Amino acid sequence: MSENRWLYRASLYELLAQSFLYTTPALAEALTSGEYAEALSELLALNGIAVPQSVDGNEYENKVEGKGESKDKSTVVKALLPYEGRASDEVLHELRRDYTRVFIGSKDPLVPPYGGAWYALERGLKPLLFVGKESLAVERFLRRCGVVQPEGTNEPLDHIASELEFLQYLCFLKAGAAAPPETADIDSGDYATFYHDHFRWFAQRFADNAIKECRAPFFIAAAQVLLALPEEAGE
Repeated sequence: MSENRWLYRASLYELLAQSFLYTTPALAEALTSGEYAEALSELLALNGIAVPQSVDGNEYENKVEGKGESKDKSTVVKALLPYEGRASDEVLHELRRDYTRVFIGSKDPLVPPYGGAWYALERGLKPLLFVGKESLAVERFLRRCGVVQPEGTNEPLDHIASELEFLQYLCFLKAGAAAPPETADIDSGDYATFYHDHFRWFAQRFADNAIKECRAPFFIAAAQVLLALPEEAGE
């Protein structure tokens, strides 16, 4: 891909990573101002990605009728329109409630946001944060490429947002827009290897289940975009 295409892909990964972190006031404001929907629409077009499925049946289609929006907007972008013009604090609390219910849970999350958890569940094993086989493999991969857990945080590196941020970092390297640390050992095939071996299968399982369990159209829309990412790394 050209340098610009790598940068477009990096920007899409960044937007998706922000979507699957615990919702911030800045994200809620971007939704209510329409900035998020505009950015998503532009990045889907720049990356040549179509989201074919409807986001949530007819319910959210009905909510956006009469807003005067162009009919060529994808369904996934239309699903974000009901957020526009609302109070950002209200949207923030709504999204945080759904995020907590689905991705954190009172005991166990309905939809674990960790690759290691899905690896274990598919093999009939009890998911263990940090020390599972897939979690350790992801951590080793990131560390070799110069990425470590930020100081003061305890989020496993196989969180869906962390893996998206890592793919963003690898895209920046491909575009020549960033340089790895001197201690990093980067291989030219690392992007494709990580995408195929660690990210893609996990993202599909995570997104499929997020669509089933989430109530907020924002998370459903973001999960639909995850599903629409290419099967192949596309180098």
